[in-house]
Amino acid sequence: MVPAIDKALAIGQFEIMSASADWLSENSPISRVNAAEAVFEDLRSAISSGRIEVGTRLPSEAHLASKFGVSRPVIREALRSLQTLGMTQTRTGSGTFVTTATPSSDLRYSGYSARDLIEARPFIEVPAAGWAAVRRSDAQARDILKLCDAMDHEEDPHRWVRLDSEFHMLLARSSGNTLFEKIVADARDALMQQSELVNLMASRRLASNHEHRRIATAVDAGSQEDASRAMELHLGQVKLAVTEIIGEVKPRR
Repeated sequence: MVPAIDKALAIGQFEIMSASADWLSENSPISRVNAAEAVFEDLRSAISSGRIEVGTRLPSEAHLASKFGVSRPVIREALRSLQTLGMTQTRTGSGTFVTTATPSSDLRYSGYSARDLIEARPFIEVPAAGWAAVRRSDAQARDILKLCDAMDHEEDPHRWVRLDSEFHMLLARSSGNTLFEKIVADARDALMQQSELVNLMASRRLASNHEHRRIATAVDAGSQEDASRAMELHLGQVKLAVTEIIGEVKPRR
């Protein structure tokens, strides 16, 4: 005879598994366009609505890829953003577990908060862009423009985020200021996580491409004022997107 407490736990685990199984049994093939965004939204909605309960271990990447009809890298991107929101936690050797149905209002990326990045970036990357326009080599100017071309044609969200990271790193390096370069390099992982989340939740990729192009064009033209201003406008739009994301997330009581 199973003790009462063990029986209750067993029932609870069965119910959680049933909820997850019901959700998993629903095939949800999606369009290849913005695939990661669609997967992310489906998972977030299922968790928020309770269809996938807190404590549930999510299916494997392979199962999720089969369910949505996408590649495993797309699934990984969606799962990373869920973890950034604080809704899931990945345990080495055990899998990914749902930790809360309500995202955290204090977004953190690799040790930095969203507020840290919002407050610091204008004081680093705006002057860095301006100095890049003055100090960049011809080769660096060409490489910055090539990165813009690559981002314009990149459809894979994760590869686009890496290109975005390379763009901001190259601008900092082209500024000729070692401290700017080191700070951006130190925050690189955090910036990539933020970029990934913003692109999934605010669909900023195309807008970012245009903003990057304006920065690169100003740097190529050698206009310190235009490059600084273009970066300022770009970071302002990122700040707006992050603020809106945080606004969607209600502080926990």
